[in-house]
Amino acid sequence: MFGTAVVVVLLAAVIVAITGTALAAKRRKQTKIEARRHEAKDTRDLAKVSQLEADRQTAEAEERAARSKREGLAAEQQHLAAAATRSSARDLQSHADDIDPDVSDT
Repeated sequence: MFGTAVVVVLLAAVIVAITGTALAAKRRKQTKIEARRHEAKDTRDLAKVSQLEADRQTAEAEERAARSKREGLAAEQQHLAAAATRSSARDLQSHADDIDPDVSDT
């Protein structure tokens, strides 16, 4: 009878140990899953920040390109205006020479 009681106690101890091990394994698995969820959230947040930075850089580059184009067009317009002013100055000089009695027609 004493031997049966020992076997029952040992079986109960084994069942408790197996149950405890199973519960601990389940907790470790849950902890690992939660850690991965947290890591995934952090990674998504980092990706969002990186995407926003890329969008900012793109907008800045587009703004710089537009500014450069405006500057180029303004420079071209100024060049054309200078050429027109130069032509007008030559025409005025020529007209002045035509009407000046002291300039010879040689």
